[in-house]
Amino acid sequence: MRAEIRIAGTGGMGVVLAGVILGHAAVVYAGLEAVQSQSYGSEARGTAAKSEVIISDQPIKYPKVQESDYFVVMSQKALDMYLKGAKKGSVVIVDPDLVNTKKVKDDYEIVEVQAMKTADELGLRLVSNMVMLGALVKKSGLFPIETLEKAVTDLISAKALQIDINAIKIGARLV
Repeated sequence: MRAEIRIAGTGGMGVVLAGVILGHAAVVYAGLEAVQSQSYGSEARGTAAKSEVIISDQPIKYPKVQESDYFVVMSQKALDMYLKGAKKGSVVIVDPDLVNTKKVKDDYEIVEVQAMKTADELGLRLVSNMVMLGALVKKSGLFPIETLEKAVTDLISAKALQIDINAIKIGARLV
């Protein structure tokens, strides 16, 4: 098993944190191999940002995503910039309130998750990344949602922990 994952949005949406948590869950709690990398513009917020994670049950020899099997898209800019790096037939998880997929060809399986709306309903817009992470883990079947919850417990402050876990659970149910 090997999964190449790209999570992309704009700075401030938590895409890097989502990738770090995903990789941590895979290595520490699922017993898998993982590498994570990130890139973002020099501005703190509003510029393109992406996090890439490779998860495998075998040693990973090349640490960069070549063609993503799963592409989590949290902004239109991210879709426009990075869709060409998604494997044909791969899963593209989008927030339909933020991303227009009408121009996307039928080359991908589009999964719509209203992450921002869900996060707003939870009372904290910043957890939209956790909604998407829950949806990704559920759709991919890489490991159980409980594994992801354990990783969040390690990496998120106690103050925000419960809302993040709730966001993950809801994201998983939305798939």
